[in-house]
Amino acid sequence: MHIFLTGATGAIGRSFIPQAIEHGHTVTGTTRTPQKAAELEALGATPVVVNGLDRDGMIAAITAAEPDAVVHEMTALSGLADPRKVDKVFAETNRLRTEGTDNLIAGARAAGAERIVVQSFAGWLMSPLHKKALSEDDPLEANPPKQLRTSQDAMRHAERAAIEAGGVALRYGGFYGPGTGLAPGGDQWQAVQARKFPVVGNGAGVWSFIHIDDAASATLAALEQDARGLFHVTDDEPAAVRDFLPVLAQAAGAPAPRHVPRWIARLMGEHIAVMMTDVHGASNAKIKAQLGWEPRWPTWREGFSALATRRAAATPVRG
Repeated sequence: MHIFLTGATGAIGRSFIPQAIEHGHTVTGTTRTPQKAAELEALGATPVVVNGLDRDGMIAAITAAEPDAVVHEMTALSGLADPRKVDKVFAETNRLRTEGTDNLIAGARAAGAERIVVQSFAGWLMSPLHKKALSEDDPLEANPPKQLRTSQDAMRHAERAAIEAGGVALRYGGFYGPGTGLAPGGDQWQAVQARKFPVVGNGAGVWSFIHIDDAASATLAALEQDARGLFHVTDDEPAAVRDFLPVLAQAAGAPAPRHVPRWIARLMGEHIAVMMTDVHGASNAKIKAQLGWEPRWPTWREGFSALATRRAAATPVRG
């Protein structure tokens, strides 16, 4: 299969390309930065320099590549350590999930590519239901906090567009692992080390995680099995903030996280309080049952432990 991968120099692209090649596929990967073309060549992909918001350029690039499948992994996220700025941080990514998705689907149609995969997010799902982990069929909150509304609308647009085009939308959990912000040296990792990531209120907000390598393998499984519809790509253990954050702090070699009242978090934004106390996790039962996919890292517990080992190996010995 020839795969046209957008956002190929991102964390998931750097993991996906070697896995796809190992499975016998070829990859054309996009980047907006000419200087990163050599990086894609080193990974084994054919590079194309194009901006996902350039509709004509993207359609031309896809039709020239003549792929069998088109995969949307474009984001413009430079850091998420400060959740107060989530609306600004996601602004361009929201355009990539709306305009960019539409451009990709138009290119796939023009090239006759029948398999389409679009990225979405399962990290901060909100629902009127009272359950820990949501399925793909569960209703989502119609009125999320205003700071999250534009991002949620953009993700729902991407999901609908992919499914209406006969493709698949993958709601990934929160990424961690090499190349992500939640790995030694990453911005979120450093925020944990600096104790800037507290447990808010009762810490009952449930998050879902996925190791970046598992996100890539699930994406490949969706392509190879020509999946259709919506799937959650998460590990096996959605976890409350009060449960995972102390484990993450220990892995990062940091003191135990601070605890702050919910009302203080609300002063910085209602969305912060909601993300830490009210959000739901996501169930991965559907993708495991329908595609036979299993994460290599079954839960964040094993994954965070591996990050701690990586941190220890990178720490110089002082003597």
